Amino acid sequence: MSAATYHEYLEVLDHADCLVSPEGVALAVAQVAAAVTAELADSNPLVLCVMTGGFRFCSDLLGHLEFPLELDYVQVSRYRDGTEGGELNWLRRPEHGLRGRHLLVIDDILDQGVTLAAVRQHCIDVGATSICTAVLVDKGLAQRAMEADFVGLTAPDRYLFGEGMDFKGYGRNLRGIYALPESR
Repeated sequence: MSAATYHEYLEVLDHADCLVSPEGVALAVAQVAAAVTAELADSNPLVLCVMTGGFRFCSDLLGHLEFPLELDYVQVSRYRDGTEGGELNWLRRPEHGLRGRHLLVIDDILDQGVTLAAVRQHCIDVGATSICTAVLVDKGLAQRAMEADFVGLTAPDRYLFGEGMDFKGYGRNLRGIYALPESR
């Protein structure tokens, strides 16, 4: 990252709107965990974290799941540290075999659903028995590629960061969910 991006991030953070507090996020994660447990506790699922954005939600969610599971990850990107989605890039496919497995795919946000739909389709193509998806945030857009099975929070259609989501590579470490100022 360039120094200009670092300073730009500090300015954005200083003017960002906090949409969901850390406590609000924690409550949403616990509610998703209860729903996931009710659905998947007896299925020996393989959890697939969509990196990099999904790592925070995945980690927090796994801390609430008290049943046997395995963990792997995929890395797919449309943003590449930018603020607008582009072409889908597969950087890493899962190492575990997916054929015959019950899967829980975890991602940070569902806006257009392109990334999550591509991961889901890959899992179908290689023979997964079932696929559930969980996202921390759903923007509720009318036109999108798919719906998530488990949703922690809904948010307006603004550029979000924090809780694993980033602004040009920064802010993934923030607790709470922030939005760029509306004038940006």
